Amino acid sequence: MNDSCMIPGLNVPKSRFPEPEHDLPAGQGEQRVVLGGGCFWCTEAVFLAVDGVTGVTSGYAGGEASTANYDDVCSGQTGHAEVIEVRYQPEKVSFGELLKVFFSVAHDPTQLNRQGNDRGTQYRSAIFYETEEQKRVAEDYIRQLDESGVYSAPIVTTLEPLEAFYPAEDYHQNFAARNPFQPYVMAVAAPKMDKLQQAFPEYLKPEFTDDESR
Repeated sequence: MNDSCMIPGLNVPKSRFPEPEHDLPAGQGEQRVVLGGGCFWCTEAVFLAVDGVTGVTSGYAGGEASTANYDDVCSGQTGHAEVIEVRYQPEKVSFGELLKVFFSVAHDPTQLNRQGNDRGTQYRSAIFYETEEQKRVAEDYIRQLDESGVYSAPIVTTLEPLEAFYPAEDYHQNFAARNPFQPYVMAVAAPKMDKLQQAFPEYLKPEFTDDESR
């Protein structure tokens, strides 16, 4: 595996990233998980490409409704994180598999209150759980990854109860796909998509398996 499939602090190629030892049982009907991993433009792009994901909405979680807007959240003072709401079909992709993509490709879970040059608590690594089962699986996987030593630093992802999810402004939705030549997208989102394609082609929707489609 070439270096483009590695991120700083990751000690194994993504293609050998551990599978979760525990997972949620495959339920009936659409499920969702809310994840914070830095700028939502980039995490949204990754999960939209995963087979079994039916939709991704960028938004905010962790703060109050009155300040759930981009200008206020960017202050880093509202308690929100930039997040994505991932809706998925559990018979096609599991909660644990989505966590695997989250921890290995979508962001660096060892960076505290930042992702790269994006700094502040709004860029924190977080899983906003809706059920105790989601919390348990996430806790177990974080423990498993720390004990396996796949990262050279401890995982700092927080587990926070989801009180509310607030969709972001319309111009943030599907941002990377609509703005492929925007400099931030080219510098941050596009490499994540390359890593997903190279490391986990089995997770991709058919339209993302052909480089010519991108």
